[in-house]
Amino acid sequence: MERLAGRVALITGAASGIGKATAERLAAEGAAVMITDVDDESGKAVAGGLSARGREAAYLHLDVVSEQEWQQAVEGTVGQLGGLDILVNNAGVRGEPEPVEETSLADWDRSIAVLQTGVFLGMKWAAPALLKSGHASVVNISSVFGSSGGFGTSPAYHAAKGAVRILTKTAALRWAKRGIRVNSVHPGFIDTPLLHADPAGNPADSARFHQAILDVTPMGRLGRPEEVAAGVAYLASDEAAFVTGSELYIDGGYMAR
Repeated sequence: MERLAGRVALITGAASGIGKATAERLAAEGAAVMITDVDDESGKAVAGGLSARGREAAYLHLDVVSEQEWQQAVEGTVGQLGGLDILVNNAGVRGEPEPVEETSLADWDRSIAVLQTGVFLGMKWAAPALLKSGHASVVNISSVFGSSGGFGTSPAYHAAKGAVRILTKTAALRWAKRGIRVNSVHPGFIDTPLLHADPAGNPADSARFHQAILDVTPMGRLGRPEEVAAGVAYLASDEAAFVTGSELYIDGGYMAR
């Protein structure tokens, strides 16, 4: 069943991981998808793969911290695909591993810019096009760390994801009677390249981290990007027509502990 036939979606950070899986799922549901990312080679490959399977897809470079690039991405999506009905704010960076007293201002600013300000800019610049849709949906990818203290580290990541959670609700109230629904998705530990990145280059520390996250996940495994994409597809569809300002946790039971 193509629940999103005739809809146009813009997805950030769609060159890999959750963003790629979301693009593939929304396309399978019938949406035309605009892949955006800063990884141009991988992003073009995702769009090309969808096109080869008969789906309508295109790619645009988008650094979500740039207001000018957001404006160009929205205009490009409307111009190439004919409108905008679905916005998925997914672009991300891995959280800094230090506790608050050891986190540098540069690391703090970087995380806030991508994870928080990027979501704000996306909703700001997409709003005019979404308001013309009549059945628009914004899905902001937050995290279980947007609602919990996690391991007591990565303060900027937690702060940004928590801000996305509340920003989602604020926008949902603003647009509740204007045809735009806004919801947040809160993944747990998902098997993506970002999760497996090891910025410190220490395999032993990486192994301990991965065991720790399995230990605190009641289902005892990592989630799959496709499982998050399924939740996004539901929120983007008319089946969620009475759902706005809500939080969807896809976390293997992490938040139930």
